[in-house]
Amino acid sequence: MALSNDDSPVYIRLRGTISAAILRGEYRAGDQLPSVRALAAEHGANPLTVAKAYQSFQDDGYVEVRRGVGMFVLPGAAEKLRIAERDRFVTQQWPRIAEYIDLLGLDAADLLERERA
Repeated sequence: MALSNDDSPVYIRLRGTISAAILRGEYRAGDQLPSVRALAAEHGANPLTVAKAYQSFQDDGYVEVRRGVGMFVLPGAAEKLRIAERDRFVTQQWPRIAEYIDLLGLDAADLLERERA
């Protein structure tokens, strides 16, 4: 599961895929992320697009670049990322979901009970 919409730009979808992997513990503090070329090949993306996704992680302080070696997850990245993703969900995604629930005449409590069953 990725943390982005299918209609998002490719670099945002890639970022969502990597974010989900970090949050699931597939990449932990100190782990090396796949190379730009490897991730591009895996997802059929342009390497410049992957580089843009990685740059956004670096800008946000989740990863560091070690010249000539690669990109590594920083300590505390998962916790910081979880806080940022929760905030994004509550402020950007949830209002649209709640509106759609209302539009369809669904009951949010019933939906939650179905999920637990």
